[in-house]
Amino acid sequence: MKKISKVLSLALALMMALSVVSFSSAEGGLAFEAGTVLRMATGYNSAKTGLFFDPETAGEGITLADGVTYHSGDLKPTWVAVQEKLGMVFEDKYQGNGAAKEFDYWKEQLDQVDMLSGTAAKLSEAGEAGLVVNIGEYLDQMPNFKAYLDANPIVKLSITGNVDTGAIYFSPYFDGVDDIERMPLMRVDMAAKLLNGEGEFTAEASNTLKAAVYTPYMPTEGKVEIDVVNLEGTAVETIAKDYDKAGNIIAKMNEAGEVDGVTAVNMLRTYIDEAYDGYYGTERANLFIGQNAAWDADELVALLRCVVANPQTLNGTDTIQGLFCREDGNNQRRVDMFRFAGHLFGVRGLESRQDYLYVDTDGQLKDARQEVATYEALARMNALAQEGLLSMDFINGGESKTATYLENDSGFMHYDYNQTQTILNTKLDAEAGEKYMAVMVPVARWYDGTEGGKYMRFTESWRSVKTDGWGISKAGIGDDVNKLNAALSLIDYAYSDEGTILMSYGPAAFIKEGETFLFNGKEMPVIADATYQELWDLASGNYTNFARYYLGSTLSFMKSQAFEYQCTHEVGKEGAGKISVAIGLGTIKHPLLEVAENPWYTSVPTVLPTTKEDNQALGGFDELNTKFQGGKDQQNIFVDIIAAGFTGEGMGSPEEAAAYVADTMSGVQYLDIKEIAWEELLDYYASLQ
Repeated sequence: MKKISKVLSLALALMMALSVVSFSSAEGGLAFEAGTVLRMATGYNSAKTGLFFDPETAGEGITLADGVTYHSGDLKPTWVAVQEKLGMVFEDKYQGNGAAKEFDYWKEQLDQVDMLSGTAAKLSEAGEAGLVVNIGEYLDQMPNFKAYLDANPIVKLSITGNVDTGAIYFSPYFDGVDDIERMPLMRVDMAAKLLNGEGEFTAEASNTLKAAVYTPYMPTEGKVEIDVVNLEGTAVETIAKDYDKAGNIIAKMNEAGEVDGVTAVNMLRTYIDEAYDGYYGTERANLFIGQNAAWDADELVALLRCVVANPQTLNGTDTIQGLFCREDGNNQRRVDMFRFAGHLFGVRGLESRQDYLYVDTDGQLKDARQEVATYEALARMNALAQEGLLSMDFINGGESKTATYLENDSGFMHYDYNQTQTILNTKLDAEAGEKYMAVMVPVARWYDGTEGGKYMRFTESWRSVKTDGWGISKAGIGDDVNKLNAALSLIDYAYSDEGTILMSYGPAAFIKEGETFLFNGKEMPVIADATYQELWDLASGNYTNFARYYLGSTLSFMKSQAFEYQCTHEVGKEGAGKISVAIGLGTIKHPLLEVAENPWYTSVPTVLPTTKEDNQALGGFDELNTKFQGGKDQQNIFVDIIAAGFTGEGMGSPEEAAAYVADTMSGVQYLDIKEIAWEELLDYYASLQ
């Protein structure tokens, strides 16, 4: 068993620092003295997710699959490998914060660090103020990074901080790219138990639905044609929702007055049979869980009513929660509820790559916070809260978590990442058929420029440049060319093929030598058996936590999804596989990582090139900057409205709320600044063609 002590690490670092040998980035010529020290205020979002082991993770010493025992303060394996490969030495300055707070901690003492985490917006703003190095000036010396940007011009567009100079102030982070991110997740066995089978649904006991508050979103008459993938997953077919024949299920339930759980289920069963002309047969749950699913918001609400009214059948108690969040009391997770609302009701900007912005059909930016349609969608979600279809802990800010809901069969559905959440199938009874998995995104009416809107599936949750990155401190490196070249070399190496594998998988000891598998058309490494075992022993199968806590990978730069895919539970692969087929066959639309012919489909860049003066103005919009946040202990008005309705000054109705944000919270001024920057970025993009 090998052991790396702090004393040995320091001795090795000193030997390297005394060396006169220089390292040169392969083709770029970024020479620096071996042993050059970089002071790193970099990590992901906690003390556990830095470059160095923290006391809690390391404990009295932890031995990993590479045979090395690591202690608190030791570099994690990925970064040991970087030191050995590139010849620099890392010094820990990370305070254990998320990107925004970490940057804010150091912004008045940037001479104390060489590289630091920050949000894309904060780093770009600091760059325009002359505080962060313009990486764009050195692209010709960074062959790997430059090649990636040349091959992906929309990425370059997304990180450009100044269109006059082409400045880039941070190294971007990709948690995968050009793929779906979050998905609806459902206890599919519960849906099947309620909806499938011959004859009528029966139960010895059920609850009575609360008084209806939610009203129809979809039509109440006529027909709506929907493209779906066939059940076999081989082709696209068109089916119809026939409201003339079946009526709208919500309208019918609302008109029925007091309805118990058994009656509600049979109403939904009859509706599915009639609206789809027997298309789903006795496997009615396939409307929601099949490869050929075609569900919409109204049908989901009807199903949620059936779920909360039939806990006796589903879990043997008298209570079950419908929609919940991963952590119902954590604002960082509660925001997923309004992200899902955007998908349910056809509202753009609620899962944007930057703030709440999206590109409209006229090519101009819109801010979802200033759109009446946004607040109408939130009002619909509040109606679900009033009906008891959202978890009580979400409404009250309680502490329930996904694991608790699944362990106790007490929760039905939420919207989140597939890999980390479907691992929780280990808490279910697989032999009894219990499954928690991704289901198709909903059909909604999207105003993509089609006259009258288009009923289709669309997801705004599309992987592009993340909102966090790492920058190089000008005051930190000063005139030290060694430090500058070492930092640039690190970024460049991370975008090489070898660096991408290291930053995703960790070092070679955690990979099976010579074994690969085909992932998204590319041969990728297979993780070692010992790595897979440690993943479960140390992180309960959560790839992201394992990689960040123990390997030190997946902290920034380019992350391949190939490692994560190998660690996905089989049930997780099943659900995601159906969504992947639908995306491949074109029945799920999404933003494009390009300047699209129809601007509505253009993904908003993660950064827009605002000036120093612009940034000062934007920083002064206090209410806008503080009341729509996504951090754990922060406030988000969208979440508040879903949970409690329209309360507070200027928030009495959808129309009043949109106007209040535009006029009183300086929304109009905010959007003017962003729109000018967007137009300048488009001009810059055109000049690159």
